[in-house]
Amino acid sequence: MFDLAAVRLLPELPDHAPIIGAITDEAFGPGRFVRAAERVREMAPHDQALSFVAEHDGAIIGSVRLTPIAVGRAPSLMLGPLAVRPDYKNRGVGKALMRIAAEAARAAGERSIILVGDPPYYAPLGYSPLPRGSVIMPGPVDLSRLLGLPLAEGALAELVGRVGPRRD
Repeated sequence: MFDLAAVRLLPELPDHAPIIGAITDEAFGPGRFVRAAERVREMAPHDQALSFVAEHDGAIIGSVRLTPIAVGRAPSLMLGPLAVRPDYKNRGVGKALMRIAAEAARAAGERSIILVGDPPYYAPLGYSPLPRGSVIMPGPVDLSRLLGLPLAEGALAELVGRVGPRRD
């Protein structure tokens, strides 16, 4: 029997890259490379300090990454990919990864996280639809799936414009 309490959430390390790639391929297949969110992730590397893996019985079973971006002039983070091995889906692993990533981002002074995903899955974690047309992704995206999580008061209102690389 699977017990979520037996899952360890750990910071991503460089040697996790091959297994994260395999889990992501398994979860999304080659179609992931044509998505607008993938275009964003090509603009800048993810922040390893804000990215995590889930380990169960010594095996990596899931991961989440956060990539520093800008929306117009406002700094933000793009979440993804969030991927969990099929045998562990719908057992709370993905949500646990999302929570630890958001906590780390908030502690690091970040103001918001955006993602493209299913509102019913992400709403219980605090994500809500962004105003239509406020955030312009580098490619087609279903605007009802463009969601944001404020990490500071008023942060989502700052997100206006094109998504691009952060210029700190």
